[in-house]
Amino acid sequence: MIQFMEDLKHLLDISYPIIQAPMLGVTTPAMVAAVANAGGLGCLPLGGLSPEKSLALVKETKAKTSKPFAVNLFAHSLTSEVSEEDIKIMENYLEALHKKYNLPFEHKPISSYRFYNHHDQIDILLDEQVPIVSFTFGLPEAQILSQLRERGVKAIGTATSIKEAALLDKAGMDAIVVQGIEAGGHRGSFIDKEPLPQVGLISLVPQVVDTVSVPVIAAGGIFDHRTIKAVFTLGAAGAQLGSYFLAAEESAASEVYKERVLSSTDTSTELTQAFTGKWARGIGNSFMEEMKNSGLVIPYYTYQNSLTAALRDFGKSGGIADIISLWAGQSASQSKSGSTEALFNKLIQQIKSDTNPIF
Repeated sequence: MIQFMEDLKHLLDISYPIIQAPMLGVTTPAMVAAVANAGGLGCLPLGGLSPEKSLALVKETKAKTSKPFAVNLFAHSLTSEVSEEDIKIMENYLEALHKKYNLPFEHKPISSYRFYNHHDQIDILLDEQVPIVSFTFGLPEAQILSQLRERGVKAIGTATSIKEAALLDKAGMDAIVVQGIEAGGHRGSFIDKEPLPQVGLISLVPQVVDTVSVPVIAAGGIFDHRTIKAVFTLGAAGAQLGSYFLAAEESAASEVYKERVLSSTDTSTELTQAFTGKWARGIGNSFMEEMKNSGLVIPYYTYQNSLTAALRDFGKSGGIADIISLWAGQSASQSKSGSTEALFNKLIQQIKSDTNPIF
């Protein structure tokens, strides 16, 4: 167990094998820098963002810390078979909901949607000498991994099953985040035309550890020294926490989002495709329930995510929790208010004061 942790710390050049999960729309450069400055690995989410926005966020993070940090990119396909008829039906459904809030809705042809993925961002990360890049939703091409390797950049993949982890290991990832079903936000699953993996972390971690040759980082339901110690006992080399930081001062989550998180319980979250077309875990609300009961076909991620963007932005600015994605994990009720630095240091202090500390 100790050797696994030491290997990961050396690989990522960090003091503690604790990683802050990249939460798009929540994680800020200030949060990333706070974790990095405290000795952990902060991770900046750039998935789906434009090159210009990605560059600005990287520069802002670098201005706040001289320590290593990671960025997270989406490695999914930008296009998929999609029915124009299904999109029209979804547009009509959402337009009616927009009218409820006196919000205009724009009908657009499929060809007008503009998407970004890791191909648009790699050169920026290399130019900015970002030392660690993590991927979710897929397996990046060999050429991209080769580019990273040539520049000494460490690559981390995301798996939700043993099969996915084995593919990432074979591709040459330096470490693998193993995401249990408990985790909040989007599932990192990427094997098409197979059932969504829904494996709990306690079952998944040791099986992946026995399968792959690189360090495993456990993610999902981790919120204190006990859960951190548990995943290390199972063979993980690192622990990744997301929901733990949702209500932090540096979090970009809206106030109503933070309130819902802090008042949540162990049964508050569920898996949904409602907001983005991709399976994700969040705190239940009326939009999720209505979409589930509608019987509508939800378009592929890149389309549904765009279709609901204006509604979500309106809900965020207006404090309407029922129309925003409240991504959170099964242990979100254990989230705490406070600065990111204080929350991170509290974890470290808990671990070090344990009767049998792991570090």
